[in-house]
Amino acid sequence: MTEQTTQVASSELDVQDVVKRAIELNDYSYLLEKVPYSQFIGMSVARFGDEMVFRLPAKDDNIGNPILPAIHGGVIAGFMEMSAIVQLMVFMQAKKVPKIVDFSIDYLRAGLHQDTFAECKITRQGRRVANVSINCWQTNRKQLIATARAHFLLD
Repeated sequence: MTEQTTQVASSELDVQDVVKRAIELNDYSYLLEKVPYSQFIGMSVARFGDEMVFRLPAKDDNIGNPILPAIHGGVIAGFMEMSAIVQLMVFMQAKKVPKIVDFSIDYLRAGLHQDTFAECKITRQGRRVANVSINCWQTNRKQLIATARAHFLLD
């Protein structure tokens, strides 16, 4: 086995072990700690049965418009994309991190400087591609601040 193949095999085992540990302990902070961007924006997740709710805390570093103040649109999009990736990894018990193929977001209203939440729904999962819809809100699930659709390569 070459050194590169060994590194790839090792990284695959690491991802699978991290996901497995998170599922067994029902503690996804260990999984999120492995992703520098999720640490930077401060996201967390809680699982309630088959439902996962992701949280982006009010954080000054995430502000894009200090006049309103409002969360930067890129932070909202990154939070939603990371939420979809983590949801897929957990429910697929992934051996690899899914690769983004396409991500489309609709901003519906300003994300104010307060806690923000996201919920993902895997709408189709084939052998190679998964489609995920993501809803993002702040104080009321029915008043979305953004909605997104993402396609991921699983293989």
